[in-house]
Amino acid sequence: MCAAPPGFETGPRDINLSVRRGRTRGRRAAGEGPNDARAHYRIRPSRRGSPRHRGGAALVVSGATIDSLLREKEQYPPPDAFRSRAVVADRRVYETADADPEAFWAAEAQRLDWIRPWDRVLDWDPPFARWFVGGRINASVNCLDRHAKGPRRNRAAIVWEGEPGDRRVLTYHDLWREVGRMGNALRGLGVRKGDRVTIYMPMIPELPAAMLACARIGAVHSVIFGGFSARAIRDRMEDAESRILVTADAGYRRGNVLPLKRIADEAVAGLDLVEHVVVYRRAGVDVAMSEGRDHWWHELAAAADSRCEPEPMEATDPLFILYTSGTTGAPKGIQHSTGGYLVGVAATTRLVFDLRDDDLYWCTADCGWVTGHSYIVYGPLANGASVFMYEGAPDWPAPDRWWRMVEDYGTTVLYTAPTAIRAFMRSGDEHPKKHDLSSLRLLGTVGEPINPEAWRWYHRTIGGGRCPIVDTWWQTETGMILITPLPGVTTTKPGSATRPFPGVAAEVVDDRGRPVPVNTGGYLVITKPWPAMLQTIFRDPERYKDVYWSKVPGKYFTGDGARVDEDAYFWLMGRIDDVINVAGHRIGTMEVESALVSHAAVAEAAVVGKPHPLKGQSLVAYVVLKAGGTQSEGLTKDLQKHVREVIGAIAVPDEVYITSKLPKTRSGKIMRRVIRALVSGQEIGDTTTLEDPGAVDEVRKWLAEVEGDPPR
Repeated sequence: MCAAPPGFETGPRDINLSVRRGRTRGRRAAGEGPNDARAHYRIRPSRRGSPRHRGGAALVVSGATIDSLLREKEQYPPPDAFRSRAVVADRRVYETADADPEAFWAAEAQRLDWIRPWDRVLDWDPPFARWFVGGRINASVNCLDRHAKGPRRNRAAIVWEGEPGDRRVLTYHDLWREVGRMGNALRGLGVRKGDRVTIYMPMIPELPAAMLACARIGAVHSVIFGGFSARAIRDRMEDAESRILVTADAGYRRGNVLPLKRIADEAVAGLDLVEHVVVYRRAGVDVAMSEGRDHWWHELAAAADSRCEPEPMEATDPLFILYTSGTTGAPKGIQHSTGGYLVGVAATTRLVFDLRDDDLYWCTADCGWVTGHSYIVYGPLANGASVFMYEGAPDWPAPDRWWRMVEDYGTTVLYTAPTAIRAFMRSGDEHPKKHDLSSLRLLGTVGEPINPEAWRWYHRTIGGGRCPIVDTWWQTETGMILITPLPGVTTTKPGSATRPFPGVAAEVVDDRGRPVPVNTGGYLVITKPWPAMLQTIFRDPERYKDVYWSKVPGKYFTGDGARVDEDAYFWLMGRIDDVINVAGHRIGTMEVESALVSHAAVAEAAVVGKPHPLKGQSLVAYVVLKAGGTQSEGLTKDLQKHVREVIGAIAVPDEVYITSKLPKTRSGKIMRRVIRALVSGQEIGDTTTLEDPGAVDEVRKWLAEVEGDPPR
């Protein structure tokens, strides 16, 4: 077992043991502190030892006639055993919520602790919504105090494993103390209500602790993904006018030590507005510390009181800013409120993930993305859940890393991205089959539409055919899940996100804002406000109105294409700029990609449009094969034939290239716009979120050889 990295002794102590759900009996053994993993967990030695969004897109009508996804006839009702214990098993919840959304959300809000009750549920002055007007609340109190001071005091709040194999557990009381100390430390550095604090950290427990410390004292946090560059940090800090940066000496990724402090130093060099940098010692590497500006986390925490008075916040006060990149222009600072956001994520976490007291819930996202904000930190902790966090890569140092952790910790709910699922499909079934995954009872997907073949693999191989899947649709801007099954109620179809969450009103419209017929493609819009919706783009309300409310007046324009089938189920087809016009036919790239991935040899696919002198556009496919697959001209022809059989001749790609990797964001989404720009000879735009530049080189290689006879 790997030793704890230097510096762990300054915070809650390291746990070098596997953790299983369950209560302990008897008294604590000598030396067991409140942060010992035995708090509501039973310990056993590990059997294996150390582990080895968006600018304003042009309005394009999607009149697609392809209905390959809509031909999915498989249906999966909730298993009887699941339904019998489900948090919600009565489908009348939809009727109740849709009949009076404000009453529904008010009832959900009453589950939280309010300093002062609201006077009005919703003040709607389109396109600006103010939820729970007059109410006062503190997000940190709702995520910590009400659990730490009650029966959940010694319940695990965060169960964590680092990439090197170090393990820790923080109970709700531990996390409350850690957050209180950091809140007081930030106040000591001059941070006041409304100030922006930038957080640039690896996936360690101190990351959510820093977020909650900001929420406790009324500061607005701006979390930046730990893989971003110095330029990305600088741009975001300048836009937010952030005086404080919280970071770490380093982090771990794929066996490498990532020099976060060095990158942070480069980011703030010459940036006069930055007054203080707080550094958590994660890896114990030597770093430069600027006297007067830089402070060690553990030294600040040691000198601070754990009792930190929470700041009473208006429900309409901002809680955080999260930057999302567009294809062009500066990143947009998406601003979310305190009260409405917390109500939305708390409700969706409880109902979508069917949370129970004995769950160990794992959302595999990074806290640098909105999924981590909503469904690692605020939603689960507001519900008093036990959250699993993991620092490193999913397949490092072995392809079964995730499945080993599911078995060792007894994970019950798993929420991940289709990209990860397809990557595991590619590596083969033998890796999950090495492990006992029977603790899992519910699976979820997020980030992009999931193709039916990946859905089935996830259901069969990971869920053992017994776990419902909640395929969720939402955005950084929406703050919370908007379209999703309720696992105890909804009969699911592979590839469909099913129905809007209770109280959410969505529809699919044409370019004039008119609802389209059943099974006809169009634009997904949200027609009524919802609690966790973005308040605005930070300090740019005109851009907010233009990007989200000008395309279809009076309705929130998501930028995604969708269809609704005869059962009123929504089928998300991807971004509208992923709709291609081939000889007058509108073709959704996700449909063609789904057809390619349904071929036995294919793990992943990206399809883009390429200018064509006769058709207007032609289809170009880049395909990654499953492990053991061999590229050949015969395979290319077979893939084209397969698409013809699944969809039709109009959707057959003119060109199919086999590649070893696809350009992806650091959150795992395929960057189709980058491929599209390359094949069209355009500038690729903002690549801040690009994870591996080598994937772009792969595309360029094919383009350089296309005049000859490139291998396929």
